[in-house]
Amino acid sequence: MPLASVRMAPVWFRKGGAMTFVLHPRLAADAVPAGDLPLCRVLVMNDRRFPWAILVPRRPDIREIHELQSADRQQLLEESCWLGKWMMQTFPGDKLNVAALGNLVPQLHLHHVVRRVDDVCWPGPIWGCGAPEPMNDEAWDSYLHQFREAISRMPGDLGPLAD
Repeated sequence: MPLASVRMAPVWFRKGGAMTFVLHPRLAADAVPAGDLPLCRVLVMNDRRFPWAILVPRRPDIREIHELQSADRQQLLEESCWLGKWMMQTFPGDKLNVAALGNLVPQLHLHHVVRRVDDVCWPGPIWGCGAPEPMNDEAWDSYLHQFREAISRMPGDLGPLAD
């Protein structure tokens, strides 16, 4: 897909005069929804090389963190910390990478990737480092279920996970 068409893809639409959240087509094509937190939709990537989830604030026409209202910025941080801690507890690694790039997808989204010093891309970035390696169906179903189960058990106040 040409870069110009990706940049111009809508991230919101008007319904009865109000803007409504719509997931960017590239995110919808590349990842699978695992559930919704109070602010963000949680998407999961199918790449057996890295545990990888994406938070997408369900706010229309937002490209940058500073464009969120103050309360939403705080909520995004809470949800990011909760997800990151859960991922590091569930998929042990050496480093959690959190990134909001948006060069190809203008809709605000935060990648959460568990990295290990022995992963194929270490210490470099995962972007541009080989092709994704999908899990087999059984592994993918189990992996996705772990995310969905965690989201369903998430504390209402997004308090700390049990240590």
